[in-house]
Amino acid sequence: MAKTLAGARSRPASNAASGDGAAGPFDRKIRFHFFEQLAAMWSRHRLAAAVAGCTVFLVAGAVGNARQWPEPLVIGLYVAAYVSGGAFSLQQGLESLIKERRIDVDLLMVMAAAAAAGIGEWTEGGILLFLFSLSNALQFYAMQRTRRAITALMNMRPRHAWRKRPDGMLERVPVEDLSVGDVVVVRPGELVPIDGRIVAGTSSLDESSITGESMPKDKGAGDEVFGGTVNQYGALEVRVARAAGDTVIARIIRMVEEAQSEEAPTQQLIARIEQYYALAVIGMTLLAAVVPIALGRDPAGAVYRAITLMVVASPCAVAMAVPASVVAAIANGARSGVLFKGGIHIENMADVEVVAFDKTGTLTWGRPRVTDIIPAAGRTREEVLALAAAAEGRSEHPLAKAVLEAATGAGAHWTPADNTQAVPGKGVVAELGGESVWVGSRRLLEERVSEVPGALMQHAAALEGEGKTIMFVGRGDEVAGVAAVTDELRPNAARMIARLKRQGIRKVVLLTGDNQRVGEVVGRKAGADEVYAELLPGEKAEIIARLREEIGPVAMVGDGVNDAPALATATVGVAMGAAGSDVALETADVVLMSNDLEKINHAVALSRRAKGIIAQNLVFALGVIAVLSALVLTRGIVLAAGVVGHEGSTLLVIFNSLRLLLGQHRSGAGAATRAAGMSQ
Repeated sequence: MAKTLAGARSRPASNAASGDGAAGPFDRKIRFHFFEQLAAMWSRHRLAAAVAGCTVFLVAGAVGNARQWPEPLVIGLYVAAYVSGGAFSLQQGLESLIKERRIDVDLLMVMAAAAAAGIGEWTEGGILLFLFSLSNALQFYAMQRTRRAITALMNMRPRHAWRKRPDGMLERVPVEDLSVGDVVVVRPGELVPIDGRIVAGTSSLDESSITGESMPKDKGAGDEVFGGTVNQYGALEVRVARAAGDTVIARIIRMVEEAQSEEAPTQQLIARIEQYYALAVIGMTLLAAVVPIALGRDPAGAVYRAITLMVVASPCAVAMAVPASVVAAIANGARSGVLFKGGIHIENMADVEVVAFDKTGTLTWGRPRVTDIIPAAGRTREEVLALAAAAEGRSEHPLAKAVLEAATGAGAHWTPADNTQAVPGKGVVAELGGESVWVGSRRLLEERVSEVPGALMQHAAALEGEGKTIMFVGRGDEVAGVAAVTDELRPNAARMIARLKRQGIRKVVLLTGDNQRVGEVVGRKAGADEVYAELLPGEKAEIIARLREEIGPVAMVGDGVNDAPALATATVGVAMGAAGSDVALETADVVLMSNDLEKINHAVALSRRAKGIIAQNLVFALGVIAVLSALVLTRGIVLAAGVVGHEGSTLLVIFNSLRLLLGQHRSGAGAATRAAGMSQ
C-alpha cells in the first residue's frame, strides 16, 4: 500500500516534468494574455485611476493636517496626491515642451501646484491637480467613443462575394479581388457586396444602410445597386461598376475619417491662448524676482513677492472656467437625455445658425404605417383590412408588416391566404377560398380590374398628393378599397422646429434620400425652410458644407449610417440615440438618448447658457488675476491675501458653473415632452 501511494504521489510530479514542454508555453500564453489585458485596462482607465488616487490622498492629507498628524506623514500624503493628479499632466507638459517647444497649460498647472506646495499651501495645489485631472479624464473617455466610429463602419462592409466565372460556375472571393466588369451573384437575404448594375433578375432591396429610407426599392435589370444593401427575395446578377475602394460605403468611411481629423477653430484658438498665457505668467514671475534684486532691494522680499505673484496669477480660476462649466452642462444634459461628447461641442452648439434634419427615423418614425383605409362602395374598412392582411399574411415585406399591424389594431379577423406570390414592382397575389386576393400598385390594379370607381381613384390621387404610398386591395376582378401607407411625421416635430426658430435658429433644412414629393410634404408639415431630396450620403455632406460656408455653423440631426458623413461634416452632429445606428451615435458630437425630438431644443438652450457662463467665468477670473497681480506689484499685498483672493475667485467660478446643474428641465420641453418621450 505504501508503495502504491508513493507511486500515486510521484506520478503528478513526473507528468508535470515530462509535460513541461507542452504546458509551459500554454501557461506562458495565459500569463501573457492576462498581463496584456491588464495593460489594456490600465491604458483605458489610467486617468480615472489617477483622479481616484489624487482624491484619496488629498482627502487623507487634509484630514491629517486638520488633526495634526506627524508632518512627514501629512506631507507624504500630499506628495502622493500630487503624483497621482499631476504625473500625466507633467508628462504631457514636458513632451510639449521638448517635442514642440511649447509651454501648455498642463505644465503650468503643475508649476502652479508646485509653487503652492513651495509656500506650504499643499491643499490648494492638490485641489487644482484633482480638478484638472478630472477634466482630462472626461475628455479622454469622450474621444475613445468617437474613435470607435470607423470600426463600426468597417464592420458593415461585405467581406466576400460570389463571382461568376466564364464557365458559369461560382467562386467565393474577397471583395477586394473584384474588378470592374466582373459579374457577381447576390442570393436572397445576402448583402450586396459591391456597387454595380443588375444584369439579370428582379428583387426588392433594403437600402436603408445607404439612403436611410425604410421603404425597400424594387429593382431589375439596368438598375444601380450599392454595396452594403440587403437583397430581400430574388437572386440577382450584378456587374461590378466600382472597385471596392470606391464604393459608396468606402467613401462614407473616408469622409468620416477626414472630418474627424480636422481640428475645430476654437481648439486652435485655445491652444494659442494657453501658450501666451503660460509664457506671460512665467515671465512676470521671473521679472518680479529678478528686477528688484538687480535694483539692490531685499532678495528675500523680492522672492516672496514673486511667489505671491505666481500664486495670484496661476490660472486655477481660468482653468476651471471652462471644464467646471462643461462638466456641469454635461451632467445636466445627461439627466435630461442629452449626451454631449465634449466641451467643444457645447460651445459649437451655442453658435449654430442652421439645423439640418434627416427625414426617415428622425423627423418621421422610420417605419411605414397604414394611415388611411378607403373602402369601395358596399365594403367596410374592416373587410378591406382583412383582405389585405390575408394576402400579406405570409410576407416579410415592411409594407406587409404595416398592414398586419393595422389589421390587428382594428380588430379585423383574417386567415392567411395560400400560394402567396410576389409580383416584382407591382405587389402580391395569393389564393383565399379558391379565389385570388391581391394587394399592390396601380399597375397591378390595371391588370386585375377592368373598371375602377371614379370616386375611389379620386381618393387615391388625393392621398398620393399627400406623399403617401397607395396600395389597392382586391378580390378576384373587383377592387375592395385603397390603403395608404406612409412614414408618419413625429407628433412633436413641427412644435420642435417652431421652437428652434424662436430660439434664434435662422434656417431649418430637411435632407432625405426619398423622392422630392414626399420630402416636400414632410418638410411643409414640419415647418422646414428648405427641402433637399433624392440625396446620397455624400450629397448630404456637400449640402452641409455649403450651408456652413454660406450661412454659418450647422447642426445635423440624423440616425442612420447614411447620415454619418453629414454628421461628421456638420459643426455639430446630433444622433437620435434610441433608434440611431451605432455609426451615427459614434460619429455624432451630441446624442439624444431617447427619440424625443424636443431634446434638441434643450441641447440648444443648455449650450447657449453654458457658453454664457463660460464667458462670465473667464471675464471674472481674468479680472481677479489682473487686479491681484496689480496689487502685488504696486502695493505688495501679503501672501495670505493673495491666496484668499485667488482661491475665492476659483470657488466663485466653480459655484457659478454649478448653476448649470440647477433646473434640469428649465430649458427642456417640460412634462408634456417627457410623457411623449416615455410613450415612445
